[in-house]
Amino acid sequence: MTNGVIYVATGADYLALAVDSARTLRRVEPDLQVDLFTDLAGLVPAGLFDQIHPVADVHFRAKLDCMPQTRFERTLFLDSDTRVLAPLGDLFDLLDRFEMALAHDVRRLSDLVREGLDHKTPYAFPQLNSGVLLYRRDARVLAFLEDWRARFKARGVARDQIILKDMLWESDLRFYVLPPEFNLRRVTMLDAWEPLDAVPTIVHSHRFMDHMRGQGAQVDTVEQLLPLEREALRREWSGDVPPQARGWHRLRRE
Repeated sequence: MTNGVIYVATGADYLALAVDSARTLRRVEPDLQVDLFTDLAGLVPAGLFDQIHPVADVHFRAKLDCMPQTRFERTLFLDSDTRVLAPLGDLFDLLDRFEMALAHDVRRLSDLVREGLDHKTPYAFPQLNSGVLLYRRDARVLAFLEDWRARFKARGVARDQIILKDMLWESDLRFYVLPPEFNLRRVTMLDAWEPLDAVPTIVHSHRFMDHMRGQGAQVDTVEQLLPLEREALRREWSGDVPPQARGWHRLRRE
């Protein structure tokens, strides 16, 4: 049974992000197979990836084209704005029972993360984040991935998770919702966890892309990320509280 990780990175900025992420993965999982799909194979550092695959059609969701092309029987797809902090352990063993595994997205009260196209789902069924996605390479899953790619292209939406949410609601695919330590979007959760709550394993933050968006200096490490996220959280709660949170925000202790 072949386990492996894939990244999809087009353009120099995203390639640099993928390289940084893969280096953190290599530190904790030196023997795991890691592949890269990119349009800039000549710029990839030697020895970091086991195989490099071309991206024929470069667009902002090229990952949907590349995910079905995995050579691994059990694949973990990682977005480039991730950092791997701990060994993956028996994560791949989930695929002995489930066909796919991924985590809930954050900001689940927002219209952005509630959004679907064809289905209005219960609050308890929000979008799932597609930046850390574990999946089998079998006929059912490959058909699901191909349908996701085709629907995304046909519907003309900006975010692939909108389509994914609808498809998971419709599907009988056996998927598992990962605990947040495997796709830690809200890193300030580290401040709340007790010692035996979790092992933070994969951090996933758009702040690793701030320098690409003209939003400040480059953030490379979780140590650099945490104070920025703590300050952002303080500002969120010190301003006007969104209407969705007014029923419970007084329970927080500053």
